[in-house]
Amino acid sequence: MGEKPNRESTAPRVGSIGLLLPLLSLMVAAQAPPNISSVGFSCDFPGSDPAHYVISVSSDGHGNYSSNGKLSPDSESDQSFTLEFTAPQPTVTRIFDLAQKAHYFEGNIDTKRKNIASTGEKTLTYIDGKKSTSATYNYSIVPAVQELTTVFQNLSSMLEFGRRLEYDLRYQKLAINEELQRMQEALSAPSDAAVIAPILEKIVSDSSVLNGARARAQRLLQGAGPSK
Repeated sequence: MGEKPNRESTAPRVGSIGLLLPLLSLMVAAQAPPNISSVGFSCDFPGSDPAHYVISVSSDGHGNYSSNGKLSPDSESDQSFTLEFTAPQPTVTRIFDLAQKAHYFEGNIDTKRKNIASTGEKTLTYIDGKKSTSATYNYSIVPAVQELTTVFQNLSSMLEFGRRLEYDLRYQKLAINEELQRMQEALSAPSDAAVIAPILEKIVSDSSVLNGARARAQRLLQGAGPSK
């Protein structure tokens, strides 16, 4: 048998972290035909995991994600990866409804208060066939921005779980059940798991995976509901 590659070596690279920040607008614009609008979110929070990530979701449900998240505590954090995903329709609808309520991030959305603890530098971007707007903030008192931040943070969390589960399914199947348990504990709502339904379905259908892990993945799928 060949040597199992370490987790970070399996992740597609997109260059250094300094090159990732401009990708937010590029990712949103590149996937948006004239009749498709897109909402993007980036977060830079040194010391967290991931310390940097970028998400964009278009109105047709197509999504892109880039991050420097670690596959394990021992992984290096300078090997970034990208992936494409399909966002569940309820999530897409929620994102665009919130973007509209936030006036598509026109103007200042940051509180600018000096006594607010740093929660990372975040940027929201909106692009359609007629306009392109963005706003950067640490903390916002705008309710729609607060909720949208939570939506994207939850998406990032689930996509990171999906990334690790893909690795485990390929290289260390005995670790799948423990990862799924951590995922269950991290879920803010059962429906959040819908974004990684494809990898959960792979786990359920793989007879070489322990029955307990397959059953747990099946429960997560059932709780997530339909992805469309």
